[in-house]
Amino acid sequence: MIPTATLPDSPAITHPEQQYLDLMRRIWTQGDERRDRTGVGTRSIFGAMLRFDLGEGRMPLLTTKRVYWKTATREMLWFLTGDTSIRELCRQGVEIWTDWPLDRYRRETGEDISREAFSARIVADEGFALRWGDLGPVYGKQWVDWPTYQYRKDGTFEKGPGINQVAQVVESLRSNPGSRRHIIEGWNVAELDRMALPPCHKTYQFHVANGRLNCALYQRSCDVALGLPFNLWSAALLQRMIAQQVDLEPGEFIWMGGDTHLYLNHEALVNEQLSREPAGVPVLEITRRPPSIFDYRIEDFEVRDYNPLGAIKAPIAV
Repeated sequence: MIPTATLPDSPAITHPEQQYLDLMRRIWTQGDERRDRTGVGTRSIFGAMLRFDLGEGRMPLLTTKRVYWKTATREMLWFLTGDTSIRELCRQGVEIWTDWPLDRYRRETGEDISREAFSARIVADEGFALRWGDLGPVYGKQWVDWPTYQYRKDGTFEKGPGINQVAQVVESLRSNPGSRRHIIEGWNVAELDRMALPPCHKTYQFHVANGRLNCALYQRSCDVALGLPFNLWSAALLQRMIAQQVDLEPGEFIWMGGDTHLYLNHEALVNEQLSREPAGVPVLEITRRPPSIFDYRIEDFEVRDYNPLGAIKAPIAV
């Protein structure tokens, strides 16, 4: 059992980030200790909620440690292309998906290649990237090209046109804002086994009220220390982009977690982050309105008033 007595008490402040810190503290002190897929072990609770008002440019960008929001933004823009290869991410220096294909490469070839060398080879060698860099039909593929099938009279079937869920949601928000079907879904049961990692942030639902666009994200599995800071930023970013495209003001972002956990080897991170106090209100400005939701570039986003405390490193569980 990892000791918890040294965890600092929650300060009596109302900064929006305090929700995140309170969740971290609750999991570490009260969570069920359990085995998990990675073999590392976690402390876990089931069912959690965080709420953030995105009015006046506010974003759920943590200040108690540095969150590399540009990396998370590049990932979101990559999702919207429908690409499933890490090659373009590696080309931009984004390595958050590299560990999964790297692990497969090491297991299948026996070569103990470094991540840096593997990533460089993915970028330099198109054939190598085709063989080893594909993640299967992960997030973006489901979002913009959900597969369909057309059945023939003889009982066989052929692949039909893919469904662009993101484009459909944008259009439905414009034409029927009161609908209860503004949903982007990533959990394609038929294709889960082909994915490097089944979707964690799986279901997004959008809601219009009083000229504001709200978003609720359900996340089936959440690594609170390393994953959730990125997930909060990315989902709120998607909400902001869609709001701009459909001429609505950003409203409330609601995050809901299923299996919400901390890995047992993240003790140092937990103790360090809970010793810090959040401060400041980071603001995102989208400097350009592109023709469609699929035409944003990294240069279109500027963050102001972000003065976080230093980064806190911890191992990722693959």
